Amino acid sequence: MRLITDVGDITPLVADLLQPALLERDIEIQKAEIIFESPCSDSPPEKGTPLEDEPYLIILDKTCGEVGETFTIEGGNFWPSSRGQIWWTNIAGEMKRRIRQEGEYLTFETDEEGRIPPLTIVAPEPFGEARGKGPQRSRVQAVLKREVGSLHLSETFFLVVEKMMETIFLALMATTLAIFLAIPVSFLAARNLMGGSLITMGVYYLTRAVLNILRSIEPLIMAIVFVVWVGLGPFAGVLALAVHSIAALGKLYSEAVESIDPGPIEAITATGANRLQTIVYAVIPQIIPPYIAFTVYRWDINVRMSTVIGFVGGGGIGFLLQQWIRLLMYEEAGAAVWAIAIVVAIMDYASAKAREKVV
Repeated sequence: MRLITDVGDITPLVADLLQPALLERDIEIQKAEIIFESPCSDSPPEKGTPLEDEPYLIILDKTCGEVGETFTIEGGNFWPSSRGQIWWTNIAGEMKRRIRQEGEYLTFETDEEGRIPPLTIVAPEPFGEARGKGPQRSRVQAVLKREVGSLHLSETFFLVVEKMMETIFLALMATTLAIFLAIPVSFLAARNLMGGSLITMGVYYLTRAVLNILRSIEPLIMAIVFVVWVGLGPFAGVLALAVHSIAALGKLYSEAVESIDPGPIEAITATGANRLQTIVYAVIPQIIPPYIAFTVYRWDINVRMSTVIGFVGGGGIGFLLQQWIRLLMYEEAGAAVWAIAIVVAIMDYASAKAREKVV
């Protein structure tokens, strides 16, 4: 029932995802500030004075007090009929947060002449490093923003393109690394090549068991292990995808070997060729087309997997998407989602065409 009744809860989220932040206008900022002290010292700050040509803030009552006490501000010379935000920063200006009252962020709206009407503020606590160290001065800021100029590509667009390219090459590096290890492993996992003695059959069963175990472990779990091992970043993602790809490609390659025509193998063997010569002259010429097809397809899969692996710190677009979702920046997240969808669709089409040409 909640699936129907609570559909309105996701409407803003879906709307933001469908409006990715790919285009933007320049932002013009108007700001004024006043000093408030908590608790009071022997020389509290001044209340401020109105200015003629610049935005200003003044305190109407007291400029100092205990945490939780109220004080009133007003201002002028702002953009008329505009909505703004109230911020609380330390005196150096390097730490700041928006002021919340009764669970809501404190905002204001200027009148037609650009004045901020009297606004009552509850004095917040000083920032962590200043608590309990006597009187501390903080800045109360009134901030207005508005868009100016024409639309242009946003910083989000370039960041998404950069991380999407990182994701593609992350998947390419993982696939390339997997190829070099999966090819020799595939010969050890091919029954038609390893038959003939107990030792080679033992190697066959052992190789198959290892491949099955590795394939049964989700790449996401592997990514968590490698993030702990080598740290956050694309390298952990490459290793996680490479290990899983070795197992997946090893199985696919070995099945391609097992399905080849046995005639050339018998002919080469009849000439007295050893096992290595048999592989080089009778097996490899038959397996090149399916190997290429499986490799391209695996790269396609790894591009999709790398977006998920990024959620646990494996780098690429997934890591960026996870941060935006956590920060409730759904328009930016929408840009990443659309980029993933477009790239995956292109990769799927390209891999299908490549497989058509070689199979």
